[in-house]
Amino acid sequence: MVLVTGGTGLVGSHLLLHLIENGESVRAIYRKLETIQKTQHLFSHYKKENLFEKIDWLQADILDVPSLEIAFENIKYVYHCAAFISFDPKDEAIIRKTNIEGTANIVNFCIAKNVQKLCFISSIAALGDLKENEKIITEETEWNPEKSHSDYAISKFGAEMEIWRGQQEGLDSVIVNPGVILGPRIWEEGSGIFFKKIETGFPFYTKGTTGFIAVPDVIKIMVQLMKSEVKNERFALVANTISYQELFNAMADALKTKKPSVYINPFLICILWRIDWFFSTFFRTKRILDKETAIASYSKNLYSNEKIKNALQLDFLDIQQYIEDNSSL
Repeated sequence: MVLVTGGTGLVGSHLLLHLIENGESVRAIYRKLETIQKTQHLFSHYKKENLFEKIDWLQADILDVPSLEIAFENIKYVYHCAAFISFDPKDEAIIRKTNIEGTANIVNFCIAKNVQKLCFISSIAALGDLKENEKIITEETEWNPEKSHSDYAISKFGAEMEIWRGQQEGLDSVIVNPGVILGPRIWEEGSGIFFKKIETGFPFYTKGTTGFIAVPDVIKIMVQLMKSEVKNERFALVANTISYQELFNAMADALKTKKPSVYINPFLICILWRIDWFFSTFFRTKRILDKETAIASYSKNLYSNEKIKNALQLDFLDIQQYIEDNSSL
């Protein structure tokens, strides 16, 4: 049997659909009953409602060891997709506890229950930092602890350390580091929010670049890696490196709406994150733009996908074509 953590998230829900479609026996854990509705809605979106009932749902928490004891019964393969995602510095403690300690718990149970293989969903945020003579971030780029990183990036890097520790203790595993994952327009988080903002006339853009990948590619790669002989490696998953301006323009074209026209330069972004900090500190509003996110919005990072392409001999979906195909869904 296969265990999926984070089955109510974008990656986890698509993974569950793929596994069930291909005849796998799957157990998925959830923390709150109402979150399952997101996954059920996704199955309905793809007109696969009948497959949803084949999931063995179990209420558990990656921070609750007794509940995991039950979840790991008869499990041979694990996809660890669960994570706490936030860029509000006030969430630092829960981000690190969930993403690092929770991953440590998963690793410990995989070892104790003789799980055959684990796939961990990390992030390009956990890849290294370029040195002055380097231009492209790869799986071998060295992490520099002296550089500024978001709490989320630090938590994912710490989680990867738990995976490496598990490997030293005999656990076969693979790590994938996807870029910004684009999913169907109906999704209420991540890229779904981008679609909604552009549709309603969001006017702003930056010229920072980062790596993007469509969720079907993430799922395909995860499953192929788990079924392959590859083990104890990590792979950056990026289909295209494009700017936020290009992303927003592609969404606007697909939605047949006005493209964002107001350029927010780095100087203005630095002012905005300080204003955001001020209101959060003195008026207790929730942070929407921290320093690291502000920097990322104008940074021009390039990522290599050569390692995964060579390992699996695959082609990625084109990001702009994926946006066009999913804009009306």
